[in-house]
Amino acid sequence: MKNSNKLKQNNLLSLLSFIVIVILVIYISNFVFFRLDLTSEKRYTLSDNTIKLLEENKEGIYIKIYLDGNDLPPGFKKLQRSIRELLDEFGVYSGNKLNYEFINPSENPDKDVRKQIYTDLNQKGILPIDLNDKDKEGKVSQQIIFPGAILIYKAKEVPINFLKNTKGQSAEQNLNNSIQSLEYEFTNALRKLMAEESQKIAFIQGHGELHEYELIDLTRTLSEYYEVQTGVLGGKIGILDPFKAIIIANPTKAFTEEDKFVIDQYIMNGGKVIWLLDGVNASMDSLATSPSSLAMATEYNLSDQLFKYGARVNPTLLMDLNCAPIGLTSKANANQGIELFPWLYFPEIRSDNKHFITKYLNSILTQFVSTVDTVGDSKKIKRTILLKSSTYAREAHVPARLSLEIIGKQPDPNAFNQPNLPIAVLLEGNFESLYKNRNISHLANHFSNFKTESKNTKLIIVGDGDIARNQVASNGEVFPLGYDRNTGIRYEGNKEFLLNAVNYLCGDSALMNLRLRELQLRILDKQRITSERTKWQVINVLIPIATILFFAAILLFIRKRKYTL
Repeated sequence: MKNSNKLKQNNLLSLLSFIVIVILVIYISNFVFFRLDLTSEKRYTLSDNTIKLLEENKEGIYIKIYLDGNDLPPGFKKLQRSIRELLDEFGVYSGNKLNYEFINPSENPDKDVRKQIYTDLNQKGILPIDLNDKDKEGKVSQQIIFPGAILIYKAKEVPINFLKNTKGQSAEQNLNNSIQSLEYEFTNALRKLMAEESQKIAFIQGHGELHEYELIDLTRTLSEYYEVQTGVLGGKIGILDPFKAIIIANPTKAFTEEDKFVIDQYIMNGGKVIWLLDGVNASMDSLATSPSSLAMATEYNLSDQLFKYGARVNPTLLMDLNCAPIGLTSKANANQGIELFPWLYFPEIRSDNKHFITKYLNSILTQFVSTVDTVGDSKKIKRTILLKSSTYAREAHVPARLSLEIIGKQPDPNAFNQPNLPIAVLLEGNFESLYKNRNISHLANHFSNFKTESKNTKLIIVGDGDIARNQVASNGEVFPLGYDRNTGIRYEGNKEFLLNAVNYLCGDSALMNLRLRELQLRILDKQRITSERTKWQVINVLIPIATILFFAAILLFIRKRKYTL
């Protein structure tokens, strides 16, 4: 009897000790925050840059995510779940100063109200996705989804779009790319909202560059991050000193030696430059009044300077079987309006996802683009190809005859035997001045701060000046960058590439590192799912039951032996 009472006391003491320990663990956990991420790629671990940004937040952040509803497709539900998990993590590090809600923009039964909501979201920069869903009976229904969000901070708003829709990749790959770029998208938007002081960048004018109206959309986008200015050099040394980076967009007139010297010394002092240059003078306007025209090399007097730094824009035209269409009136169907035809001189560039700048880019539209080579053997310069042609491409050397007669004719794939031709390169390192060992007295009298070698800096050279051009209608209407009003096709990659390029040059490497984050894509083998469906159903149903019965039998056997006299 005494043993029985002692056993009861021990059991009660053990129970009370367990309860006390659980209560203490719960209490301590309210003051100690930790996470265990057991995934191989650390998909649930925030970067130090993101954590620091969230901890610096002293105001409330409110996020509206327009991705809700019971009828969301499975892929978008997975994206929704990933967003929720990420924002819950954000909320912890922000000291609970971040709140969010999921909104279904299609829940209102009133058609006119829904239409107004769609219009408002589109105007704010949230792009819709049209989905056609087919039920079991074969009935097709259309669904509009807005996979995006609006972040609000101190009365400022910034939109973000989640969906990465890269051509040539499966729906699963695009969804995975969208999920793994979520932290970058949110962190990038928060940085824009919370930035108190903007860096300065400038578009250079005075050499026939793209007009301000043709750069409006890109300028608006860059203005969310930077203070953007436009101006001429005028040979004034030091005029570029306040700017973190400059952009030279499609010059058509020759640069003077004075202006080249200004740019050279800007680079020597650590300045960053994006050169958007046409190696060949060609345009669709020349074919508007004539079925053919002659394309000649562009003379902008920069070849020696670029060569000195390690690059060359070739006087060639890239022809690619992977190309964008142009809209023309078909002679056979003149009454049917515009018909789309592939145009080999408008290569459609797809990213290889190998660099910060080009990670997860949508397709990029180029027009009469030239190839770019890296030259020289300086060990102080790192050379990276950012954009290149498809595997079915070739170069046309100038003078080149452009003709609409090639439209409608089937090209010979064997003639397009120059794969992966580079059209954009990144140069990083220490550059030698173009004016080293040269008399500069006629360029800058009494200039005592001349440098012959640069600080560590970066240059980007692109063989297409039109990559930054937005179309402008005759009535002054400005179309988004990458939108072709003749075909109605929009190429989101143009703006993404240029924005990423400027961000990279301006030095936010911690943020750009998020773009290279990889999440392993674990896709089920659909063919095996179909062929081995019964096998795995049996395994998943019977084996767990058999395992439980097996251990139950062992426990019953042990108990029977223990208590049988």
